[in-house]
Amino acid sequence: MAESAKSPLDLVIRFFVSLKLTIACLAFGMILIFVGTLAQVEFGINQVLDMYFRSFVAIWRVPGTIVHVPLPGGFTIGTVLMINLIAAHFYRFRLSWKKSGIMLTHVGLITLLLGELFTALYARESAMRLTEGQTKTYSEAYRENEVAIIDRSDPEKDKTFAIPESALTPGAQLQVPQMTIRAEVRGYFANSTILSRSGQTPPADAVLATQGLGAGLFAREMPRVAKDTEGDRAVAWLELFGPQGSLGTWMVSNAFGQVQSFTLEGRPYTIEMRPRRFYKDFSLTLIDFRHDVYPGTTKARSFSSLVRLNDPQRGEDREVLIYMNHPLRYAGLTFFQQGYEGDKTTILQVVRNPSRHLPYIATAVVGLGLLVQFGISLLQFLERRKLPAPVAPPQP
Repeated sequence: MAESAKSPLDLVIRFFVSLKLTIACLAFGMILIFVGTLAQVEFGINQVLDMYFRSFVAIWRVPGTIVHVPLPGGFTIGTVLMINLIAAHFYRFRLSWKKSGIMLTHVGLITLLLGELFTALYARESAMRLTEGQTKTYSEAYRENEVAIIDRSDPEKDKTFAIPESALTPGAQLQVPQMTIRAEVRGYFANSTILSRSGQTPPADAVLATQGLGAGLFAREMPRVAKDTEGDRAVAWLELFGPQGSLGTWMVSNAFGQVQSFTLEGRPYTIEMRPRRFYKDFSLTLIDFRHDVYPGTTKARSFSSLVRLNDPQRGEDREVLIYMNHPLRYAGLTFFQQGYEGDKTTILQVVRNPSRHLPYIATAVVGLGLLVQFGISLLQFLERRKLPAPVAPPQP
């Protein structure tokens, strides 16, 4: 059939089953890894992941220039490659034991791509800081904040209403459950410079607080910090309302380092901006933290955390030693020894990744597929060796 006579559907199918498309995807993947590695000089690894590998379109700025080059992002490459593998499998291969190794290899590769997709969508990393003797039931996000309004009238248990960053949209109105408080967001900066009103004049459009620590301050919006070693100075303004009307506008920031207090209907409340918390249904208590250094230096040689895991619902109450390459795995979470502060405080990285087993399964399936295909080819070769050699016809 002439090329011009082919239907559009046939052309689409041929495009997606093409080996050239496979090679193009692999080539773009290598380019993306290269430019993503270069970008880590300027940006943190988490931001690089979001910009290049967990996006559909990546914009690469050529170092030392203002030239920006659009590239297919990791999601685009992964999606096209997965479609290519599935289409080629059903279009080119017929169900046969002779191709079982190739089929297994394709299944393994598709599982690997799906594993990265699920990791990008559902994995979550946070940190738990513990000082010796301290008990916690939550971990904290690295770069996410929340505004917490807390009713502290009950000496046994606080009532907390947390407002995530995604809800801090100017004009948003939030009714605090189980409290007679309504909050209206007046403004939010993901990163800012906080200045004193006594030293400088606020801009005409600046949001100004009337209560609390921010009553004598104002803020200017700044670009978000790129590197993971640096932090954003987030700030938000909320006007609080009680049954009798406005309680004033409050400025909250993760740079304040302290809570702000107010009273409503005789009940004590606090409001603060803090790292977003992820609560667990169990607790960890740091019993002992050990920090060893190389003799004659201050360079860390090893550090470990002896913690008590207490989970009354599951009947768990035991001590666990967490150290490098020996994490605690419990309730779908993995606690790694990440770092420390001083001699008494440990930092545990808390990872939730429901698809953490998929890369291992994919690798095993790919390895099995290659082994099976090699075995089939070897058997076919040996079978051909057993055939009698062809006899030359007699010469006339």
